[in-house]
Amino acid sequence: MFLRKLLSGLGGGSGPKAPHGKPGARAYAVGDVHGCLAQLDRLIGLIEADLDARPVREAFLVFVGDLIDRGPDSAGVIERLRTYSRPGLKPIFLSGNHEEYFLRVLAGERGVIDNWLDYGGRECAESYGISSDQLVALPEDQAIALLRRQVPDAHRRFLKSFGDTFRFGDYLFVHAGIRPGLPLERQTRADLRWIREPFLHDTGDHGFVVVHGHTIVDSVEELPNRIGIDTGAYRSGVLTALVVDGGERRFLSATADKDAFETT
Repeated sequence: MFLRKLLSGLGGGSGPKAPHGKPGARAYAVGDVHGCLAQLDRLIGLIEADLDARPVREAFLVFVGDLIDRGPDSAGVIERLRTYSRPGLKPIFLSGNHEEYFLRVLAGERGVIDNWLDYGGRECAESYGISSDQLVALPEDQAIALLRRQVPDAHRRFLKSFGDTFRFGDYLFVHAGIRPGLPLERQTRADLRWIREPFLHDTGDHGFVVVHGHTIVDSVEELPNRIGIDTGAYRSGVLTALVVDGGERRFLSATADKDAFETT
C-alpha cells in the first residue's frame, strides 16, 4: 500500500491558515464510483487498513455521489454500500446528478428515461438483469414499469436518503460544486449536483475548500479553493479517495487489479 502525505500548510509565520478537518476526526472522501464494484471493494479495504493503522476517535466515509451508471455493476455497488457497516466509520452519502436522474425515472417522470439511458443508464439497467435493448424498444410507460419491478424498493429508499453537502471543518464535500459568490444556505440543489462553470475556473476563497467529483480529471486536481477527486473509475479504472486528517491530506487510489498506488 502506498500513500502520499500532503502537508496542506501554505507556509509558516504570517501566511494563510492551512485548512483543517474536524478536530479529533478523519474523513475519507471517495470520488464517483459509477458502478465499479471491484475498485470500490479494493478502496474500502485500503480505507479500513488505514483506519486500523491510524486509529482515530471519529471517522467518516463520504461518498460524493454518482455511485451508479456507466460502469458494470450499479446494482452491486448500491447493495454493497446500502448494507455496509464498520465500527468507528460512519458512512455519509451525497447525491449526484446520476442518482437524481435515476430516481426521476423510477418516480415515473415523463421525458427523462431516454437521457438517462444515453448517459450511463443502459449499464445500470443491465446490472439489474434488464436488457437495455429491450428497455429502449418499449414504450416509455412500460419501460419505467419494468425498471420499477426490477429495482428493489430498498435500493430506491437508500438513494432517496442521500444528502447534498457535508461540512467537515474547513472542507465542504459536495457532488459537483457550488455557485461562486453565494452563501451555502442559498445554493440550489441543481448547482450542487450539476454545476461545472463558473465553479471550476473560479479562484476566489469560498470560505472552505470544496471537495467534489462530477468532472473527470486525469489525476486529483488540488487547488487552493477546491479539490476534484473524480478520477474516472469507469473509464480509467482508477477510483480515488481523499483523506483529511487534521491539517494533513493524503490520497488512496485503487484499480480493479491493484491494491493501491501513489497518485501524482
